[in-house]
Amino acid sequence: MTTLIGFRLGASEASPFVRLLTTFGPVTGVLLSKGIALSLGAACIQIQRMHLIRWINYWFASLVVWNMAMIFRALSQ
Repeated sequence: MTTLIGFRLGASEASPFVRLLTTFGPVTGVLLSKGIALSLGAACIQIQRMHLIRWINYWFASLVVWNMAMIFRALSQ
């Protein structure tokens, strides 16, 4: 959700892969990237690599913090 809000405020996607997916539209690109992330999470569970899911959660939490910082920065200008 924070990515979509950032898009509405004029931010661009930093990830080349997600940027490629957003050529199908911002919502579609974000949904595709989240679907891929869920698939990778399911694969981690299937191969019993639960520690990878913990690291992935840290990564996505840091992305939300980054997005929030960019949203607040855009709103303060």
